[in-house]
Amino acid sequence: MKTMNCNQLGGACEKEFHANSFQEIAEMSKQHGTEMFKNNDEAHLKAMNKMQELMQKPEAMNEWFESKKKEFEALPED
Repeated sequence: MKTMNCNQLGGACEKEFHANSFQEIAEMSKQHGTEMFKNNDEAHLKAMNKMQELMQKPEAMNEWFESKKKEFEALPED
């Protein structure tokens, strides 16, 4: 199991996510983002706007995703 926090995944806080795969951690981050969106959390909304800009460029989004996946894979096991 490995740990990444919201900031490491493009978010706005230190909430930690623990998972065995990058896909799992990405899903946890997505759920957290949805919760923060519903709560109208200003810091997270700003981070989401940056991600939406990135998503306008599929190649850039793929590069970002792959870099985060590599970062996850390089982490030590908890």
